[in-house]
Amino acid sequence: MRRELWIDGEWRSSGMYAELRSPYSGERIAEVAQAGERETGEAIAAAERAFAIMSAMPAHGRTAILERVARLMEERSEELARILTREAAKPLKTARGEIARTIQTYKFAAAEAGRIGGETIPMDAAPGGEGRVAYTVRKPLGVVGAITPFNFPFNLVAHKVGPAIAAGNTVVLKPAGQTPLSALALAELFEEAGLPKGALNVVPGRGSVVGEAIARDPRVKAVTFTGSPEVGIALKSKAGLKRVTLELGSNSALIVDDTVRLTDSLIQRCVVGAYSFSGQICISIQRMYVHESLFDEFVSRFAEEARKLVIGDPESEETDFSALIHATEASRMEEWVAGAVRRGAKLVAGGRRLSEAVYAPTVLTGVPEDEPVSCREVFGPIVCVEPFRTLDEAIEKVNRSRYGLQAGLYTNDLQAAMKAADKLEVGGVMINDFPTFRVDHMPYGGVKESGFGREGIRYAIEELTELKLVSIRLRDGG
Repeated sequence: MRRELWIDGEWRSSGMYAELRSPYSGERIAEVAQAGERETGEAIAAAERAFAIMSAMPAHGRTAILERVARLMEERSEELARILTREAAKPLKTARGEIARTIQTYKFAAAEAGRIGGETIPMDAAPGGEGRVAYTVRKPLGVVGAITPFNFPFNLVAHKVGPAIAAGNTVVLKPAGQTPLSALALAELFEEAGLPKGALNVVPGRGSVVGEAIARDPRVKAVTFTGSPEVGIALKSKAGLKRVTLELGSNSALIVDDTVRLTDSLIQRCVVGAYSFSGQICISIQRMYVHESLFDEFVSRFAEEARKLVIGDPESEETDFSALIHATEASRMEEWVAGAVRRGAKLVAGGRRLSEAVYAPTVLTGVPEDEPVSCREVFGPIVCVEPFRTLDEAIEKVNRSRYGLQAGLYTNDLQAAMKAADKLEVGGVMINDFPTFRVDHMPYGGVKESGFGREGIRYAIEELTELKLVSIRLRDGG
């Protein structure tokens, strides 16, 4: 199967193709056209032309398009889940969950399209403001460049495309190299839903070519990127005065204090937060700090529960856990775990490669803080568990990180909960839940090297619109 680029409402060939293979089986899935600078420029030009139509479209028109996309996704949900499973090795039941969330995300976008507004300004609060009426409105920016990762190729795309379209912008989308089929399927859905041609363009290709062209082109008014800190920082430096939203790395932490009971549901939820999609989630649990009085029991039960995960073919209904996105990632897991063990870390569970791209769910204790498995983003199925004595100590350990996306705390102490909410240096604090929790209308984003700006439909719309003030001097005013 060959898939082409989607530019200006048409399928186009670039003459260059990349082979797409299953991360799990290695079988060839498709050949996908690769955009170069010329094709990226054509996509940007098409989006710029379409902006005149989108910016003039009434809110109810944008709402209707997004509602139709959600409805079409519901009708084709099983087909879309299987696309995701084939190209990303996301277990089928997990893929179905992502499609359900994506449908909800587009429904949120449809609703928010009709709520984009401003506020009235009491001008007479300042001397000289008497006799004036003022209000603010939000205006779309123009062409939005969206650069997305492989791990949620439907829902993270929806968090960029949905708000952009809701606000009246147009989009040039560069999907991740391993997951272009999801984005190209989305283009088909938007065409069927009646989106004007050129309002959404999908240009798979190398980040150093397509991403660079999007960042540098002055016709692009905003860039929204999810990926590594290194790439995000480089993009920002090239983007000039564009609006830039960055959702970058993380090594999310969870604190379990001595006031909680280690119930089966708590342990099971921690396993889900650590190992869903093989840990390839920005807010996957990577570090756990458990009170010393509970530490031994927690580690034993957590490791036991992790060993129960069903590992295998992502297309099987029973599979919980499957391949990493590339075999090179499994090699990196091996190297990082071996390095930690050499420096004294204890391997409690896992720690081995099960096949070329499958790495077992792994639990480590006694890991030095400067080891990559602790201080860098693993983005894989490795969890470091450490004991603590006081909550202040645990908070300090969580904060000794270059990242700050989300953190979690299990506690029955209200004062402890409020202290953590105040002191943890992250974009979101989840009390009595894991840091992997996210619903799609909440504000989502980080601090430090986890990026800046916020996703969550209403908050992303604010990032992708410009606030304009209108002041009217009344005839009989001063």
